[in-house]
Amino acid sequence: MRHDDVSVESRRNVSLPKAAESAPAAASTWQFRQLLPGLAACIIGGAIALAASRLLPGASPLLIAILLGAIWRNTLHVPEILMPGVAVSAKKLLRTGIVLLGLQLSLSTILGLGPGVLLVVVLCVGVTFGATLLIGKWLGIDLPQRLLIAAGFSICGAAAVAAAEGATKAKQDQVATAVGLVVLFGTLMIPIAPAVGALFGMDEESIGMLVGASIHEVAQVVAAGGAVSSSALAVAVTVKLARVVTLAPIVAGVSIYMRKKHAVEGAKTPPLVPLFVVGFIAAMLLRTTGTVPAPLLEAAQMAQTFLLAAAMFGLGLGVHIRGLMSSGSRSLVLAALATLVILVVAVAGTLLFPPMS
Repeated sequence: MRHDDVSVESRRNVSLPKAAESAPAAASTWQFRQLLPGLAACIIGGAIALAASRLLPGASPLLIAILLGAIWRNTLHVPEILMPGVAVSAKKLLRTGIVLLGLQLSLSTILGLGPGVLLVVVLCVGVTFGATLLIGKWLGIDLPQRLLIAAGFSICGAAAVAAAEGATKAKQDQVATAVGLVVLFGTLMIPIAPAVGALFGMDEESIGMLVGASIHEVAQVVAAGGAVSSSALAVAVTVKLARVVTLAPIVAGVSIYMRKKHAVEGAKTPPLVPLFVVGFIAAMLLRTTGTVPAPLLEAAQMAQTFLLAAAMFGLGLGVHIRGLMSSGSRSLVLAALATLVILVVAVAGTLLFPPMS
């Protein structure tokens, strides 16, 4: 009898851990099934955007992805079953893409621009970021919305908006508003920035510097610089990537500020420095060493573009034009003024510190 009791107890001891182990596994499987439809939709949307960009020379897959998502959101019904996976795509895939973006940045190349150009980059980012926050406060816009617009318009567009989202604890509609404004005003800047440069009698490389220092998205910079000349494009992209480098310290600074602010209010504090920002810096430093093989860099660039396109499709699904026009009138004014600020600073800086030949 005692032996049977021991056997029964032994079986219980064995079966209980198995049950405990199976519960988290079942929960993980259920969660993955919940996310799968939205993830699949964003991945397919990103793939379509990549294919469309190859058929349309000069078109950015990231902008196409945002537009595809926004068109779907504003013309057709978006099934509710997609939303959990879309939310994950707009955050996790994008942050992974931002980490890989660091592999495209070499500090030696950025420093090669010279102190004058680097000063202009710092002023464009710093003055625009600060002015946008100040003007937004005068307009009565919430701090998270101001921070998102400031990051997007001063650094690198939608990627910066999404990068700052976690630090600002912004609502999804605020993120969508900032992304929509970046797409709108960045697209308008594609013909405006080169035209302004020509108006001031700048040479092609100076126009490239102006384009890289003032236009919001990397893809929009490529479109504008490429329309001028190959030399203008090279300078524009390098200057723009110098602005992208400031993404890490600014997001880290916003995180620290919001952490202190929420600590005072007794709310949950955001992380001191987001993990993806650390990854971005590590990838940039790795690229700077020159030890990463060229094929691996090419593969990373393709993966980065695909991940960002999938994430942008997800962000596009959150762009509701009626809501943007009805509730975002003050944000629209702020975006226009932020664009004007960065254009003025970039023009003045380019005239004072033209790129070295």
